[in-house]
Amino acid sequence: MEVKPTYLGTMLSLATVAFGLLAAGAWNKAISDLLGLFLKAGSGPWAELAYAVIVTIIAIVVMQNLARIAEKDSGPKS
Repeated sequence: MEVKPTYLGTMLSLATVAFGLLAAGAWNKAISDLLGLFLKAGSGPWAELAYAVIVTIIAIVVMQNLARIAEKDSGPKS
């Protein structure tokens, strides 16, 4: 049985997304636990808002850095 390149590419993409989701879940838990050290249990919506703001800031910083790396990598080659 021959494996077509499109199937192999699809499987690679699916595996990449699966591991990305797994890593995102791990980071979600880690950041949530870290915030739990500073906020008392049952802090309610303020704790959730703080969590959302922190995660958003981290996401923006990571995306900007990845965009810079991609821009440098795709720049003119001499």
